[in-house]
Amino acid sequence: MARAARTFHLTTFGCQMNEHDSERIKGMLRALGYEEAPTRAEADVILFNTCSIRESADQRFIGHLGEAKRLKAERPDRIVAVGGCWAQSMREQVFELFPFVDVAFGPGQIHKLGEVLLQDSLEAQAGFFEFEDFSAHLPAARTRPFQAWVQISQGCNCVCAYCIVPQTRGREVSRPPDEIVAEVERLAADGVREITLLGQNVCSYGRDLDRSQRTTFAELLARLDAIEGIERIRYTSPHPKDIREDVVRAHAELPSVCEHIHLPVQSGSSRVLKRMRRTYDRARYLDRVAMIRELVPDCAITTDIIVGFPGETEEDFEQTLSLVEEVRFDGAFTFIFSPRRDTEAATMPDQVPHAVKRERMQRLVDLTQKVARERAQRFVGRTLEVLVEGPSRTDPDRLRGRTRHNKTVNFDGIASPGEFAQVRIGSATSTTLAGEEVLLARLGGGAH
Repeated sequence: MARAARTFHLTTFGCQMNEHDSERIKGMLRALGYEEAPTRAEADVILFNTCSIRESADQRFIGHLGEAKRLKAERPDRIVAVGGCWAQSMREQVFELFPFVDVAFGPGQIHKLGEVLLQDSLEAQAGFFEFEDFSAHLPAARTRPFQAWVQISQGCNCVCAYCIVPQTRGREVSRPPDEIVAEVERLAADGVREITLLGQNVCSYGRDLDRSQRTTFAELLARLDAIEGIERIRYTSPHPKDIREDVVRAHAELPSVCEHIHLPVQSGSSRVLKRMRRTYDRARYLDRVAMIRELVPDCAITTDIIVGFPGETEEDFEQTLSLVEEVRFDGAFTFIFSPRRDTEAATMPDQVPHAVKRERMQRLVDLTQKVARERAQRFVGRTLEVLVEGPSRTDPDRLRGRTRHNKTVNFDGIASPGEFAQVRIGSATSTTLAGEEVLLARLGGGAH
C-alpha cells in the first residue's frame, strides 16, 4: 500500500480523557507533517477516537464508520484507523467485523499510530492493545492555548457492575508526580492559565506508586497550585468512596483550585448502589456532601445519575429524586441504563422496561433542571471572575466564558479569549449565567 498520506480527519467520541487523547493524536500527526483536513472525504487518514461507555456511543460511531467504508472503497489507499475504548474492548474483532479498518489501537498505544504511519507501506492490518505508556510525551494540539488537559492516571480498580472502563483502560496506573509537575510547568511557560486533571478516579491517585514517589492527590494539588502562571485547577472525576477531607480543604485553601466538585452518585437508593457495586451507600454519600458544604460553602457540586438500573423499583427511583432535592446539585448528567457487553449488569435479572426508564428519566431531568436553576440564582447580583473562552455560541456579538464554579457565562464586554473578566451577573438559567463586564474592575486573574 502506497503511503503518500499527508492529511487526516479525526472524529472524537466520549469523555474528557478522549478529548485529551485526541489532542495528543493531532499533535503527533502534525509533528509528522500531516495537515488536518476539514472533511473525511479530503483526508488520506480517517481516524476515530471511540467511546464504549454507552450503547448510544457505539451506534453513533458505527454510523460514522459506514461513511469511512464508502470512502475507503473510493480510494483504497486511504487509511482507516480506530482508537480508544471501543477499539480496546473489541480488540482483534475490529478487523473481523470491519475488514476495511487498517489500524486499531487502545488508549495506551496512541504512539503506535505514528509508528505505523512512518512505515513505507502497510502490508497487513495492525492492532495494538497492550498499555505501554501515557501519551503525555506526545505533542498536543490544544483547542485553546490558555487551557489544557493533564492526565494524572490511567485505568480504574473499581468493579462497578455496569462499567466497561476497567476492561478498556485497565488497572489504575499513576503517572509519577515529578513528571506531572514538569508538564504543568511547561504548560504555564507556554501561556496556559487553567488546567484540568484527568483520571478515572483522581482521588486514588498515587496509591500504586513506589514509596519514593508516593504522593496523595491533595499533595499533588498543592504542588501544582504553587506553579506560577497556573490560576485555575480543575479535575475529573473523584469517586465518593475516596474523596477525603484533605482534598476538599484544598478547594478552600489553595487559590487556584476551583470551587467545583463533580461527585458522581449514580443512584439515591442504597439498595441499588449495592447492586451497582459502588462501595458506598446513600448516607456515606450525603456525609461527603455535608463535608464539602461545611468546608467550601459556595462550592458547586455536580453529579452523574443512572436511571433504570436492573432491579430499580419506583421506591428506589423516588429515593434518587429525594437525594437530588436534599443535595441540591448545581448540575447533573443523567443517563438511561445501557447494558454493556461483558459487564455484570448486562445479564442481571429484573431489567427495567425501556418505557419505564424513559418516563423516570423525564421526571429526573425536570427535577435536576429545576434545582440547578434555583441554585444558580445565588449568583445573580454578584460579580464573578470569568475566564473568557471566545464568542457566545448564540450571539457572536457577546462573549462566552466560565466561572470558577464551572458555570458558563454569556456577557457583554471587551475582554479577549484567555483573559479574566469581572462580570456582574444579571440573570441565570439552569445551565448558563448572563451579565455584563465590569470594566473598571478587570484584573489579570486571581480574583475569586
